[in-house]
Amino acid sequence: MLVHRRVGGHGPLKAAVIGAGAFGRHHASKYRGLEGVELTAIADANPEVRNGSLATHGVAAVADWRELLGRVDLVSICTPAVTHSAIVRAFLNSGANVLVEKPIATSLDEADALIALADKVGRVLTVGHQERFVFARTGLLNFPDAPKEVSCWRMGPWTGRGADVSAVLDLMIHDLDLVHKLIPGGVAGVDARSHIEMGGLADEVFATVTFANGSVARLATSRVAENRRRGMRAVYADGVVEIDFLTRKMRNTTRRRLNALEMGDPLGESVAAFVKAVRDGLPALVQPQEARRALETALLIDEACLPTGTAATTAAYAAIA
Repeated sequence: MLVHRRVGGHGPLKAAVIGAGAFGRHHASKYRGLEGVELTAIADANPEVRNGSLATHGVAAVADWRELLGRVDLVSICTPAVTHSAIVRAFLNSGANVLVEKPIATSLDEADALIALADKVGRVLTVGHQERFVFARTGLLNFPDAPKEVSCWRMGPWTGRGADVSAVLDLMIHDLDLVHKLIPGGVAGVDARSHIEMGGLADEVFATVTFANGSVARLATSRVAENRRRGMRAVYADGVVEIDFLTRKMRNTTRRRLNALEMGDPLGESVAAFVKAVRDGLPALVQPQEARRALETALLIDEACLPTGTAATTAAYAAIA
């Protein structure tokens, strides 16, 4: 299906950002740097953000995102995860193309409804799994065979962001998207342990995911760690690929050639790819069905989590990193 280029009229594509927090501010700057795109408005409930919007982003801000329905061609939704479904649905129905930060929604029913709606109205719906762009440059996603084992760790101090959902939906879902790109097929089983420290939702999670093809993924995530750690190890039949995303170092003992790890500007690439998909009437790099797949596994992990003490999750991390 071809996607309509815009709501109507001529001239630059009109863009808006809903939620001008840490991520929203960056989305706004990316739109401002793209030729043929006009950032027209920002919506944010915080009056301080709105007051500074003109000086920071060069556009006025509104308190209620509903004021922008039917007025834009492109929208980035950077609000808390629990609000994603309602806002995405409203903008799709208004004729806008939508880039929503992860997760696509917080339930599979919501995700399925959004995917069906985007197809019905002929609009682009894509999700902010922008780390896919970093991996694509290495060539790791082009390997014809799946790794036997994948280990991922993503740890960092408490920031208060994303606390409306568990650390799985907040952080681990990035790694789940990448794991699903490396390992095709369905999930056969999930085992998980979690620790709650700052509220009612899991702040540290260790999960083992077994796939139908026999591959195993082990994932550790914490948003209450003392130090930042982020890496991945993939074990293939002919060797190991290990990446440290903080030092940007890669170790490759396989016979396969990989490009050096270049972080680049994944968010800028994500926004630019979204705009190109809208202009060309083609599917975006990150399809909503793929985001739904990562969400499904994330929810399975949340459901499987058994509460443990922080020492248990720390030990689990140490076993894979």
